[in-house]
Amino acid sequence: MADQVNGQITDAVTQANVKVIGEAPAEAVGMSFQAFSHATGLAMENATSTQGGMQQVANAATSSICALIVELASQ
Repeated sequence: MADQVNGQITDAVTQANVKVIGEAPAEAVGMSFQAFSHATGLAMENATSTQGGMQQVANAATSSICALIVELASQ
């Protein structure tokens, strides 16, 4: 059995490891940007939903106040 490994094999493995280690920071930054973009999108969606809910509250309050004005005016 041979005790030595072919130099081409060790070079190929080393190059693959260097490639993975070299790409890791860029992939991490990309994943961070994607997570940030997703969170920002969810925040905008929640803000829109909240604004719609507050508009419903405002409409209900306006309707109640108008009903009170009509009631008081008819007395």
